Amino acid sequence: MFEAAELGRKITREEFDGMAPALRNELLELQFRLRDADFPVVLLFAGVDGAGKNQTANLLTEWLDPRHIVTRAYGPPSEEERERPEYWRYWRDLPPKGTIGVFLSSWYHDPLVDRAYGAISAAEMDEKLERIANFEKTLADDGALVVKFWMHLSRKAQKKRLEKLESDPLTAWEVTDTDWTHWRMYDDFIAAGERLIRHTNKGHAPWVIVEGRDTRYRSAVVLTTLRDAIARHLEARDVARRMAEETVKRDPLPAVDSALAAQPSVLSSLDMGPALERQSYELQLQEQRGRLALLHRKAREKKVSTVLVFEGWDAAGKGGAIRRLTGALNARDVQVVPIAAPTEEERAQHYLWRFWRHLSRAGRVTVFDRSWYGRVLVERVEGFCAEEAWRRAYAEINDFEDQLVETGTVLVKFWLHITPDEQIERFRRREGVEYKRWKLTEEDWRNRAKWPLYEQAVNDMVEMTSTQTAPWTLVEANDKGHARVKVLRTVCDALEERLRKRGK
Repeated sequence: MFEAAELGRKITREEFDGMAPALRNELLELQFRLRDADFPVVLLFAGVDGAGKNQTANLLTEWLDPRHIVTRAYGPPSEEERERPEYWRYWRDLPPKGTIGVFLSSWYHDPLVDRAYGAISAAEMDEKLERIANFEKTLADDGALVVKFWMHLSRKAQKKRLEKLESDPLTAWEVTDTDWTHWRMYDDFIAAGERLIRHTNKGHAPWVIVEGRDTRYRSAVVLTTLRDAIARHLEARDVARRMAEETVKRDPLPAVDSALAAQPSVLSSLDMGPALERQSYELQLQEQRGRLALLHRKAREKKVSTVLVFEGWDAAGKGGAIRRLTGALNARDVQVVPIAAPTEEERAQHYLWRFWRHLSRAGRVTVFDRSWYGRVLVERVEGFCAEEAWRRAYAEINDFEDQLVETGTVLVKFWLHITPDEQIERFRRREGVEYKRWKLTEEDWRNRAKWPLYEQAVNDMVEMTSTQTAPWTLVEANDKGHARVKVLRTVCDALEERLRKRGK
């Protein structure tokens, strides 16, 4: 795979100096155009030690406007990072739309090094690479331009580069004992690198192998590749945008199919009769709140995180259920995240970005009052995103939730269901109570008018995202007491099960 990159290609100083001014101007012009684009550029550097990854990243910052470049390099995770899912720090650092993100020692580092050292098997490496491929596809599907450079040196050239750096007092500090250890393990690293590239070289996130022996040649390849990739992507996004606009003009929002509407849904099959007498409700509520307080203290000690997702109809009682739950916990350990329309900062990122950044440290509880499911509910029904985007979101959400559960997080998802008659009754009661009137908005009435569309969307959501690791809990919420107790009991059961497994 790397043989073609070991031909010792060179560019003379005169040749590079001749092409540099025009190339730099073209890149600056593209960067200026990129600022108004609807996508970021994700630029990765990986490869052989001493092949020029850092130097090339520095050159980009020197040639381009550094105000619109974000450079991130990763070492061993900090304590804060270890207490969250592995990809939390990468999602946190993603560049916003219109900017360039340069990543060094990123999500490829651990699989490559671990495989070279024999710490993981080939199958385990492939599993990690599959997660990487899914991550990059998620970014690319949202419009990001992902370009990856593998900076290569032959074994002989790597030794020569390390010796040269070591001989200069100004650069000797760059060479470490680890670099020489990796040089002695050259064949192991190359075998792992070849496997890495084969598994993650995709059309939406291609690898470009760059021979790093000659500095000018290396720089010319990276800079011209980046120039061409940004230019092509800008044009492709313009074409896609024009096609989408034509599609919207031609095709109105789909109405719910009458034949489908007549079929029983997962919601219509719920028994909405369960209710609790006041005395029984108060007794069970107190019992489950006490149980939750004890279980959470144990979870806090064992650094077991909890993520709770609340979705449901307007006026279904999400707020009341959340208050009864959080009231049993130490306020220091719980964060309620109300999700509304994204801010300008959030719109400049992938829709999952704002949820990743809200994940709290180990042992805490994060409650999402509405969540990432807005993509397949509100955004789907209201036409805020294309059909392709919300259909793709099911797999993206499942992958996100799998990562939470894999790290030991207790994830519980609730849909609070009420009937249309109960909803209209609650709307009317809210209108009659001064301190509750603010809860009722014009949007609530608009959403009610689209009940069949939302019910179909909920049915699809449950079918596509109620997995073995992250099942949905459907809560019959016509009776608020029953709903609140069921929510508390479900959370307690999930915590108890997780702590039992943790204790084994």
